[in-house]
Amino acid sequence: MFAGRALRASGKVLPEHARSHNRSLVLQTLYTQGAQSRADVARETRLTRVTVSDLVAELIAEGLVVELGQREDARPGKPATLIDVDRAGFHVVALDLSEHTRFRGAVLDLDGGIVARAEVALDGATGERAVELIVELLDGLLALTTARVLGIGVGSPGVVEPNGVVRSAPNLGWTDLPLQERLTAAFHLPVHVANDANVAVLAEHATAPGDLILVKVGHGVGAGLIVGGRPVLGAGSAAGEIGHVVVGTDGGPRCACGKHGCLESWLAVPRLTAELERLGTTDAAASAREETLREAGRRLGIVLAPVVGALNLSEVVLSGPTELLDGPLLEAAVETLRNRTMAEHHRDLRLRMTAHGQDIVLRGAAVMVLSGQLGVS
Repeated sequence: MFAGRALRASGKVLPEHARSHNRSLVLQTLYTQGAQSRADVARETRLTRVTVSDLVAELIAEGLVVELGQREDARPGKPATLIDVDRAGFHVVALDLSEHTRFRGAVLDLDGGIVARAEVALDGATGERAVELIVELLDGLLALTTARVLGIGVGSPGVVEPNGVVRSAPNLGWTDLPLQERLTAAFHLPVHVANDANVAVLAEHATAPGDLILVKVGHGVGAGLIVGGRPVLGAGSAAGEIGHVVVGTDGGPRCACGKHGCLESWLAVPRLTAELERLGTTDAAASAREETLREAGRRLGIVLAPVVGALNLSEVVLSGPTELLDGPLLEAAVETLRNRTMAEHHRDLRLRMTAHGQDIVLRGAAVMVLSGQLGVS
């Protein structure tokens, strides 16, 4: 991930950083607004026409920008030549390693459209065997690309350092695994690796810019945060690791970590699914099933309330199985959040399901590549 820096360029900077920043600024303008003339880009970025012309020439030489021909214009004078990012000229390869039964991958175009998909079954693989499966999956995906590959983005479970080292991913048996370095060496392409929840929040931010927290519920529970346009990673790259925060003082189910009452023990998909199956599907069990979901939602709201209050967030997004999260669980989480925060500061608070569905990590991984390689999102 990109600790300490904004996801996209947004204005002029100091002279020593000017060229690379202004280059990203030009690319960001074209990426978000589509075909423009050089003069249009200069007006939008407030850079001089000479600077824009120089940067565009460089980007065309690198194959990142293309000329599209002259604008049809009724105004007098020579029609302007339109330019744009070469959207058809590049693909991004994205991996989602967060599911406990399979690794999923996709080839995406620069606009986020999925061109091809592939997956491999984990079959309980951990350690070096899991890494071999990633290489196998990437080999298959790269064979499906039909354009230059801008880079590879990977969303991994566990604590991941900014340099792409997976410090700890217990479910995959990884400790201090230099995954980014190994994949870069294997494929000779730019590779970006980050925690799956931190990657997922990038997908939300790309379509709905603003401060937000995304809670990803699956085999475990994690969160990604963006504040002030910047991902929040924390001093040990473990910001958002809310799954093992103990909720309340009333005990609760025993967690895999050994403590009782961790959020994960209330909310993780295997735990919730097992509890609902135990209660059964009869009409008589319906009330107990709903209360189980509401209790999980209340525990989530208790954990999120201090975060929402401390950062004055107005948006909380949930990612995970809609059949579990959307309904009584979400309703109880909203109610708890409102009861535990100051109404006048959070009257616009919104808690919703993601619109990206199961592809959220794949789309976020593509955003990570775009941001890392081009400075756009």
